[in-house]
Order: sequence, then structure tokens, then C-alpha cells
Amino acid sequence: MREFSVPAMVEVPESTTLTDAPFTRAAEEPGAIVARRRSGPADARAWSAVTASEFAAEAVRLAKGLVAAGIEPGDRVGLLSRTRYEWTMLDYAIWTAGAVSVPIYETSSASQIEWIAGDSRAKALFAETDEHVQTVAGIREQLPDLAHVWCIDRGAVEEVTALGADVDDAVVEERRRSRTASDVATLIYTSGTTGRPKGCEITHGNLVSTARNGVAGAIAEVVVEGSSTLLFLPLAHVFARFVQVAAIEAGLVLGHSDVPNLLPDLATFHPTFLLSVPRVFEKVYNGAEQKADADGRGKVFRAAADTAVSYSRALDTGGPGLALKAKHKVFDVLVYRKLRAAVGGEVRYAISGGAALGERIGHFFRGVGITILEGYGLTETTAPATVNRPTHMKIGTVGRPLPGVDVHIAEDGEILVRGVNVMHGYWNDETATKEVLDADGWFHTGDLGSLDDDGFLKITGRKKEILVTAAGKNVAPAPLEDSIRAHPLVSQCLVVGDGRKFVAALVTLDEEALGPWKQRHGKPAEMTLDEVRRDPDLVAEIDAAVAAANTSVSHAEAIKKQVVLAVDFTEDSGHLTPSLKVKRNVVLKDFAAEIDAIYTT
Repeated sequence: MREFSVPAMVEVPESTTLTDAPFTRAAEEPGAIVARRRSGPADARAWSAVTASEFAAEAVRLAKGLVAAGIEPGDRVGLLSRTRYEWTMLDYAIWTAGAVSVPIYETSSASQIEWIAGDSRAKALFAETDEHVQTVAGIREQLPDLAHVWCIDRGAVEEVTALGADVDDAVVEERRRSRTASDVATLIYTSGTTGRPKGCEITHGNLVSTARNGVAGAIAEVVVEGSSTLLFLPLAHVFARFVQVAAIEAGLVLGHSDVPNLLPDLATFHPTFLLSVPRVFEKVYNGAEQKADADGRGKVFRAAADTAVSYSRALDTGGPGLALKAKHKVFDVLVYRKLRAAVGGEVRYAISGGAALGERIGHFFRGVGITILEGYGLTETTAPATVNRPTHMKIGTVGRPLPGVDVHIAEDGEILVRGVNVMHGYWNDETATKEVLDADGWFHTGDLGSLDDDGFLKITGRKKEILVTAAGKNVAPAPLEDSIRAHPLVSQCLVVGDGRKFVAALVTLDEEALGPWKQRHGKPAEMTLDEVRRDPDLVAEIDAAVAAANTSVSHAEAIKKQVVLAVDFTEDSGHLTPSLKVKRNVVLKDFAAEIDAIYTT
């Protein structure tokens, strides 16, 4: 099948904006809980409820302050912060003032902040920490439009609120209602795996329509009455941003955390669903396996894992038999309940995106009792274009289009998307916009894929990342990389071979996994990473992982040689984007000598 369309379930009028839902709920259900936020010291893990009326009132007070500070409708306001309650509140306050929010990752370098704030011509910026403020101060001369910098940790909310003490409510209401569905709500800059990040113009209509249609027809079983989620991915990323909006639109309870505080926060917040990237699920699985090995229960865990996978697969083929059900029940007591308890005990669903989720990992978690709904999308598609849902899912695919979205496979295999979720264009870049948005409204994703007869999409690679060997063989690196990265000892993998005589790979190690591995194999704890990567036992494990990946491709596409690096690819090193995608061009440049050595030794 070359095209699959799903009609919209919810039509959004042109007058609709992102502020409609919170203000309508405040009027109709003032006591409804829309969020829970930490109260007291951070280590107390106490949560206090934020009602609909409180949320709307705070948004109005902050919007008044923005008006008093000279922020006009359509002006851009930056948000440089980790995920926290204030992020969401400021986002909605900016929209209430009629302005446009511009998220910036809290890990961004000075040059990245300068580019995003400068390109968007941000008039004001909320920075989380003193360090952020100092970074901005160092580039302030290059940002002539930036009139205000407020520090969240230094009382920005109170400071801006005080500015608006004399602004009339009617002014804010007029500002709020001056926006329409067609107006830009946010500029989300692409994470920049190649070249300068581009600002995606995401409209009020994009976010509201995608959220409402997603809630109504894509994840309806997930967002039921009483549902809640704890956001921990960066809200600067479109994926978390979409879920934030979906939660507000659907009346779910929203919480905020970050990776360092995630486990204790899960234990006290008790979310019913989560969103994450595949690497997090892989690390949860690998960590559980390593802990079981350290406790001498490795054989039990692996038997439980095999049972979970078999149980999940059986759900797709007529259901598990009595013997499998009995084994599954035993392992639920011994293993599965503990895994569910580790994420708060109430999670039944998780939404995964950003990269491919291994099929075994997907079956394992469903067998444990947490169904991972894998989806696909980009910043340009307001996050989701397709997603699996509990009642219509095929593990190993990224699901079917959301209501209001069409997916087409071009003759060369490229995935094209059209619908309520597709951005308006790239900010200040008409040329780039025309390169990806055609006259018929199709967004050319640059990804390669296929549609089956039921409309389920499978991602097969990146159009621009196809390697062509010296022999002329086209090779898609993504499937090989995803398979190797699923190994417990592997952190990252980059397949190379463009213009070369064979396909090879760079592999990095997960240092968290090496401690338990050294203990199991009787290696000295003080072994350095450089020593470990050369160890024959470790080399044998990586060789086996590569061999397993090679079984899914032809001989000409198979990895013939790999090298384990003495360092990892990280965001700090400049080799990963904030959403944990490998910056292929940067790695190829920085490790050119290692790549050349593969082909000369």
C-alpha cells in the first residue's frame, strides 16, 4: 500500500487557540486538578494540587506582567529551562499574552542560544538558573532585540507578576482572543543533526488539532478519566510539548520531573502513563537484568523475560495457552510486579518516539504489563504522525496515522505526511520551506518507510543517510544501528561505509553496564574503559551483537568490521542532540582517523 488516510475525528474552528481549554475548564470546573507540583524542599517529594481556576489565574497574572514589559502580540519569548512546572505555566502565560514561545534546551551552548534567540528575534527570555543568565549575558550584545532576561530560580514568576499589577483583565482577555488557529504559537527549533537548527512554525491549530484528534482517536484508551503523566523529557522537544498540550486539552493531571529525580518522583506521583525515548526503555531492561545478575538471580530474570516476550507474541496470535499463562502468573509475582512498582505501580501504557524501539523490548514490556505504544513523527509534524494504539497495534511498526493525517510513500520510498499536524513552515526560511512542503501540502520527511495493507507504517531508514558503498550498494544504517544499540553493553552505534569498499561500525560502551559485567566475568573493578574495550571477552560480546544484526541484511549490507571506541557519544561532547540522536556528520568528522584505520588495517 502506498497511501493511508484517517479522517479527522475533531474539527477545530479557526477561532480556536491553545488558551481555550484551560480557561474553559476554569470557568466550568474550577476545582478540577490540572497539575501537581512539588511543594517544599526538593527532597521531600511532596506534591500539591493545582486546580483549573488557580492555573488560569496564574496565567493571567503572568500575562499582565508580559504586557506591562512591552511584549506585543506575535512577539517571541524564549524559555531556557529544564522540564518543571514553571515551564508549562510560562508557556500558557505567553500564549495568554498573545505572544509566541521559543523553547531552548537547558543544555544548549552559548552559540546555540545566540542562534535561536537571535534568529527568532526574541524580545524576552526566561532563563532557569544563574548560570543560564550569565551565559546569556555573555552574548547579549549579539541580541539587540532581547529587552528582558528573567531568572526562574531568582523569582521570575513573582517579578513578572508584579510588573502587571496595574494591567486590566480586559487587556489580557483581548490579547488572548486576538489569536486564531492559524497564528504561530511556538517556534520549535530542530535539534540540528546537520547544519543550523531551523525554527518550525507550529500554529495554535497544529497543536490543538493534533492533541484533540490524538486524544479522541489515537490514544483514547490511554487518556481515560483519572489518567496522569509525569513529564521528564525536555519540554523544549516537540514530543514532550505535544503531551503537555494533550494533557491540558484532555483534562489529565500533569506532573514534571527530570532524569536525576525520576525514580523517587515516580514512586510518589504514581502516573498512569509515561512518554519516553527507546534508549530509556533499553536502559530499564538492561539495568534490571544486571541487578538480577548481581543478586544471583540472572537465570530467573532471563526466564521471566523470555516468558514475557512469548506471552506478548501470543496475544497477537490467538492468545497464550494455559501453560504459558501459568508461567506468566508465577513470574508476575517474582519479577513483573517489581518492575511495575519501579515506575510507580500504576503505569499501564508508555508512548515511545524519537527512534526505533526494538521488537523484543516492545514485547517484553507488554508481557510485563506495560504496553509501549510506538509512534513516529518530527518537529515539523507537531510530534505524532502515526502511533500504535492498544486496540490496533503491531509491535515492530510505528502504527497508523492519527485522525486528520495522511501518510503517503513516494516512489523512492520517502514518507510524506499531510494533515492537521504539519507545520506552517520554517521561520525566516522560505527556501527551506519549499524544499520540504510541496504545492499539495505534503511534507517530505526525509525518512524511508513502507505501509502494510492495514495502514501500519514501518520505518526503514533515512533518505539522506543512505550509504552507498564503493561497489554501488545502497545500505540503510538505521536498522543495523538499532539492533546493535539494543545490546546491554552498547551505548551508541554508528554505521559507516559511504564510498568505502565495505560496511563498518563505530561502537561505544555504556559505562553504567560495565561494572556489573566486569564483576560477572571476574575482571578487575579498576579496569579502564580503554582496557575493557580491548578485552577478548568484551570483544566477543560485541562481535556477537554485530553478527546478530547482520542476520537481518544481505551479505553486501552486512558490517564486516567494527571498532569499539574509548569514549562515548554524549550531548556534552557535541555528538548527540538533546533528544539523543547521533549527529552523524560531527561523529564522522571527529572520528575520521578511527574510520580511516578500519579501512587501512
